Amino acid sequence: MKRKKLLAYSLVFSILIVSLFYACKKDDTGVPIVAVDIYIYTSNPSFINLNAVGGWVYITGGVRGILVYRKSISEFMAYDRNCTYNSSDPCAVVYVDSSNIIATDTCCNSQFSIYDGTVLQAPAGVPLKAYNTTFDGNVLHIYN
Repeated sequence: MKRKKLLAYSLVFSILIVSLFYACKKDDTGVPIVAVDIYIYTSNPSFINLNAVGGWVYITGGVRGILVYRKSISEFMAYDRNCTYNSSDPCAVVYVDSSNIIATDTCCNSQFSIYDGTVLQAPAGVPLKAYNTTFDGNVLHIYN
């Protein structure tokens, strides 16, 4: 009986360890994996900047917020604002600069294109973490 209890405790402990490992897992960008499932109604006045190609907004979600960029009439890009260089640093957050095409991390000075998330200036060597998007003409869905 004691052996069965010990085996059951060992199994529960093993499951907890594996769960913790996957809960803290990061993807190839170094940014933690978090669930994202957001719907944006582009007709909402809060998102007026998304009504024009080249427009962008910040929204809540992801790890450090999400940058949403309208790439074309029917295509949107959504990036986690967590910089991919030293991503665990609390100040590793990107901000769109006055050019409206470059996102910069003011801590490490890495720069990224908001058109496709690519690195424009080191020290970052990995693009911004992108989320999936679909658009039906009214509703933008951002998800992973």
